[in-house]
Amino acid sequence: MMKQEKHGLGMSAKRTISNTIIYIILIIMSIIWLAPFFCIVFQSFRTESTWQVGYVIPQKWGLDNYKALLDSSFVDWYKNTFLIALVVCVLQTIIVLCMSYTLSRFRFKMRNFLMRFMLVLGLFPGILGIIILYRVLADMGLTKSNAVFGLILVYCAASGMGYYISKGFFDTIPMSLDEAARIDGATRLQVFIQMILPLAKPIVIYTILTAFLGPWGDYVFAKFVAFNEPSGMNTAVGLFTWLAPDAIGRKYTMFCAGGVVVAIPVTILFLFLQKYYVEGVTGGAVKG
Repeated sequence: MMKQEKHGLGMSAKRTISNTIIYIILIIMSIIWLAPFFCIVFQSFRTESTWQVGYVIPQKWGLDNYKALLDSSFVDWYKNTFLIALVVCVLQTIIVLCMSYTLSRFRFKMRNFLMRFMLVLGLFPGILGIIILYRVLADMGLTKSNAVFGLILVYCAASGMGYYISKGFFDTIPMSLDEAARIDGATRLQVFIQMILPLAKPIVIYTILTAFLGPWGDYVFAKFVAFNEPSGMNTAVGLFTWLAPDAIGRKYTMFCAGGVVVAIPVTILFLFLQKYYVEGVTGGAVKG
């Protein structure tokens, strides 16, 4: 009996030590990950100078940098980014969910080939086609000042190829529900909207988040399409211009303030929807 108690205490002590080490590692990783963000936040409130300095805590605090954003091109960049992200979020979510439901429930000729083809095609990085995409958009007049519409078109064009995780989630929902509703006289659209989507809330929210975050933080392709035209820039491209050698001395603290403003919507979304986001990822990975 005493040996069992000692053995039990030993296992308990080992588990406690192991958990403590894990927590310490996670805390250190969190500090390393959050340190740059807190530095940017502190610098955004610095008012004694606008250039880069060798200290983190401001000597004088204020909202001057945030007020300056309202009188700069940042407002237009933010509007462009929000418009692109919102439109793409709506259209891409509809396309992805419809494509995923179709591939999950319907059986038609070339279905397996289509899924494999889209999956393999999606493995190639989008950067490979950036030159031809820019050429096509330029011929259509959707670059520079019209870059917003060009970016929306490109982001939505291949949305159906992102079906894989959503389809996996729909596969976990019994098809007998669809059949029962069809027997009662419901149409395919009614089954999809009134029965399947309420049961698939996690994957719907996951799809909305991914569709919103993609264009919200895009820099590479957005820079090519805007082509140094301020009216066509999003926040990522616009803020980067403030880091140019001839501008960083005057606008570094404004750049930090802009970064904080851009991060706020994404942070709020994740704080409130993190539970559904995780459920959507894990649920969609069950079946392929």
